[in-house]
Amino acid sequence: MVTDVKDAAAVSAAAVMRLLPARPRLLALGEPAHGEDTLLHLRNELFRQLVEQEGYRTIAVESDCMTGLLVDDYVSCGTGTLDEAVEHGFSHGWGTSAANRELVRWMRAHNDGRPASDRLRFAGFDGPLEITHAASPRQALAALHGYLAARVDAALLPCTGETLERLLGADDRWTDPAAMTDPSRSVGRSADAGQLRLLADDLSALLDQQTPHLLASACGDDLDRARLYARTATGLLRYHHWMADTSPARMNWLLAVRDGMMAHNLLALAERGPVLVHAHNAHLQRAKGTMRMWQGPVEWWSAGALVSARLGEEYAFLPTALGTMRHRGVDTPPPDTLEGLLYELPRDRSVIDTRGLATALDATRPPLRVSPWFGYAPLDPSHLADADAVVFVRDVRPS
Repeated sequence: MVTDVKDAAAVSAAAVMRLLPARPRLLALGEPAHGEDTLLHLRNELFRQLVEQEGYRTIAVESDCMTGLLVDDYVSCGTGTLDEAVEHGFSHGWGTSAANRELVRWMRAHNDGRPASDRLRFAGFDGPLEITHAASPRQALAALHGYLAARVDAALLPCTGETLERLLGADDRWTDPAAMTDPSRSVGRSADAGQLRLLADDLSALLDQQTPHLLASACGDDLDRARLYARTATGLLRYHHWMADTSPARMNWLLAVRDGMMAHNLLALAERGPVLVHAHNAHLQRAKGTMRMWQGPVEWWSAGALVSARLGEEYAFLPTALGTMRHRGVDTPPPDTLEGLLYELPRDRSVIDTRGLATALDATRPPLRVSPWFGYAPLDPSHLADADAVVFVRDVRPS
């Protein structure tokens, strides 16, 4: 029985680190459902301990990488106000979360009075994407062009800002929600979009070519942001290109492009020091992602799989599983499922060594739990071997 697993412990930084061979450069905590403050408060407490006890200096969450810069400015430099950072710095409507607000407030308080080299940083690592639409590439492209125009010889620039504005046109032609299900409504394969992809590539190449000069003439943070603009501009244009696709591979490409953008952002963050990451289990898992959508099943490699392929043991993944979420119709799990077996554990919140858990499950081979609510994805028992530990929350209560 799972209750015999000796390594089940209360959730804490010390308990997590005991299950890992060394401190990973990128430690990822997954969640099986979005928008639940019970899970986010658990994230906050665990991440606080890992920052204070293990020296992590960046917290990255599944939110727009561009708007996340507003939160980073607030927590690292005190720019703006808490209200502004929370309201405008989170995508997907998550600025309304009390737990997200508390995370930002605590990060700012933690940094107060510390030298810049010791401050905690915030990052969104998702692209400027929603399930219904993708953003216009204007913000990222204009920021990249503006950064280069202020620092390099104008003759080297592949275009003017006016040319970008003409090719971009109105933002609403990029953000039309109908394009998500109707490729003919997408502007992503128009002549203007094709020209913008070439210009974004040239601007990105120029940024790389001028790195020695840019490092000598500006601070590293400015260059890091310019690289973020370049990744975001090229990623968004690639995403729009595949929104206009009519082949059966369209949704596979869209999901893969999004997770690819996530992975590149995480790898860039990991270059400057150890990172704590929070996102949906599906984005952080090492296994290939699968989903059934309106046109049929799709699959793609998640951001976690891509990062793990690059970082190896310097990437650690802790998926979260849950017992009940009664306000969503998720009642006590069937006893023969993975969650049902974990529900027997005595603590409200536990961290479990996946090696011991896999041994305990060898004889039972539990089936995948069936979720009555579309917003909750049960943990697939076949993915346990790809996780470093499992965090289990017995009961998720209304936010």
